Amino acid sequence: MPAQPLDGITVVALEQAVAAPFATRQLADLGARVIKVERPGRGDFARDYDRAVKGMSAYFVWVNRGKESVVLDVKDDADRALLDALLAAADVFVHNLAPGAVERLGLGAPVLRERHPRLITCAVSGYGPDGPYRDKKAYDLLVQCEAGLLSITGEPPAPARPGISIADIAGGMYAYSGILGALYERERTGAGTDLSVSLLDALGEWMGHPYFAQAYGGAPLARSGARHPSISPYGPYRCGDGTRVFLSVQSDREWIALCERVLRRPELIRDPRFADNPARHRHDEELTAELEGCFAEHTADGLAALLDGAGIANARLRDVAEFAAHPQLEARGRWREFDSPVGPLRGLLPPVEVAGRPAAMRPVPALGEHTEAVRAEFSR
Repeated sequence: MPAQPLDGITVVALEQAVAAPFATRQLADLGARVIKVERPGRGDFARDYDRAVKGMSAYFVWVNRGKESVVLDVKDDADRALLDALLAAADVFVHNLAPGAVERLGLGAPVLRERHPRLITCAVSGYGPDGPYRDKKAYDLLVQCEAGLLSITGEPPAPARPGISIADIAGGMYAYSGILGALYERERTGAGTDLSVSLLDALGEWMGHPYFAQAYGGAPLARSGARHPSISPYGPYRCGDGTRVFLSVQSDREWIALCERVLRRPELIRDPRFADNPARHRHDEELTAELEGCFAEHTADGLAALLDGAGIANARLRDVAEFAAHPQLEARGRWREFDSPVGPLRGLLPPVEVAGRPAAMRPVPALGEHTEAVRAEFSR
């Protein structure tokens, strides 16, 4: 296999759950050697979240492909010596332990910076290294609550959790991109650096639109279900066969095309209720009635073809099984098999394609699978 972008980079990870493991799995997919340090007994508690993947946790399989699992008791002298040896050889140290845990272990950033000037450290936490919430336990849904996400998600009047671990993913992606930036900086300066990523800060960045809309627009975004909170038409619309097509009009040019080429109602272009997006959004119920009245003549497939022909973005609502058989992914060959303790599994290739370099989709590790090999390698 051709060299990967991060071949030769070693990452030591004291990690569990989702956020930090998601970040380090991205590094593994780019060729980094990721040594995952797990506690004796059950290891990363995400291994026990479920048994959906042939007895393994779907969460664990998702975010731990391509890593080496080493079981260490960091309070044992010999195991602690091995951890110190790993850190001395590492390029990156990632952790998301409970607040204060790495400091109590003598592995805080200032200590490691003095010992290993080239080391890049990355601490992933719920609420950041200081402030009144520093020691507060943080899990994905709870951070979503604190960030205001649930106040704008769902149907009135009830909030709804998004279907994925969005706070963890946000934090993991900022840790990943921060580490890449730090590696690039080290290439120029020779010096490592210390990174800190908070899930609240990460998700707060993703809350930029609702924040600015409320802070300067004077009113919070309302929960709008599957409809967009500030753009119309944008959401699901019922067709004549009883199914729904999702569509989005992002500009007045697209609105004109929709009226003329799909609705066959050019007079709507001049209707003051629909003159621009703010007007269309204020009159969204009336607009929906107009659209669904016209769409009643079409099946979902027929309407999608009309929308495509007019240059109007649209989609069909698929469930997860339908996504897994998506014709676009199949046509582009985006699925690959990778190994695991329970046999071959099928997963998507990493989103970033590096020209001429097949993705390094290495196996999911069994608990402690690499302990003895790593001990032999680093105890010489």
